[in-house]
Amino acid sequence: MTQILLIRHGETAWNAVRRLQGHLDIPLNAEGRRQAKALASALEGEKLAAILSSDLQRAVQTAGEIARLQALPTRLDPQLRERCFGDFEGKLYSELPELYPEEYAQWRQRDPDFHFPAKPDEPNNRGESIREFHQRTIDCLRHYAKQFEGKTIAIVAHGGVLECAYREAMQLPLNAERSITIYNASINRFHIQDGQFNLINWGERGHLDVCALDEVV
Repeated sequence: MTQILLIRHGETAWNAVRRLQGHLDIPLNAEGRRQAKALASALEGEKLAAILSSDLQRAVQTAGEIARLQALPTRLDPQLRERCFGDFEGKLYSELPELYPEEYAQWRQRDPDFHFPAKPDEPNNRGESIREFHQRTIDCLRHYAKQFEGKTIAIVAHGGVLECAYREAMQLPLNAERSITIYNASINRFHIQDGQFNLINWGERGHLDVCALDEVV
């Protein structure tokens, strides 16, 4: 059995205004940096075998604070990135119904095979469907669970990654509405054994004295 502490990155300026990030590389804001330091202090007593992170800087900066107190390196993996949202990336949530009314409605319906409009400068980049993103995420987490079997590791990623792990543990269908809150710099504990996910504790945030923003990835 492997224990994974699955952590969402600290807050960014785009989180604060509800702008969709996806694969765009946005750094932490001042609040996010404060959250990352508080998170690292909360985990200082944990005996971690490794610290892994998405290669996007909001996750790297958060993981770096943990690594500093643990005296461990941070291993970066692009497979831990947030879902790619195609041309939805960089847009405010409030803009999407007007810019892409049909596609926005499909997205909200959670069709597992829906793809986003392509970016004008990347005509082949229509992002990832829920099914594709979920498979990428779960395969990656299983890989690290096997690699660090019997140990405890911290993985710093994104709201969508945490949601995938939760769905896998609870055996929820991909098109089910989200039923959980995903907080910046929260700690979420999973056990993975023989590829099976078990949720131990969700949404630990006592180390933060201000609730962070939910849902904006």
